[in-house]
Amino acid sequence: MAIDGISAVGAVGKSLDIGATSATSATAGTSFVDAIGKAFTDSVASVQAGEAAAIQGLQGGMEPYKVVDSIMGAQRTLQSMLAIRDKAVSAYQEVSRMAI
Repeated sequence: MAIDGISAVGAVGKSLDIGATSATSATAGTSFVDAIGKAFTDSVASVQAGEAAAIQGLQGGMEPYKVVDSIMGAQRTLQSMLAIRDKAVSAYQEVSRMAI
């Protein structure tokens, strides 16, 4: 399952030249866009691993405790990403209310 929004995050960063390094940020490491994109990619992989573990558990190919552990990890990841999304939306709304 591909999520178009994740690839769009990188595309927006490239179109705005956000990832470009300058003289002051040459030692900064990865850009914010790259870090967010990697976090989303990792979270999607975690949720997919939880789904795969659930299917294997139903088929009897995996121990029940491993299935529960994998599903709980996917749930924690999903809750974390939802919290980050909520904070980002809240920050955007706060910025949009600012007077120019």
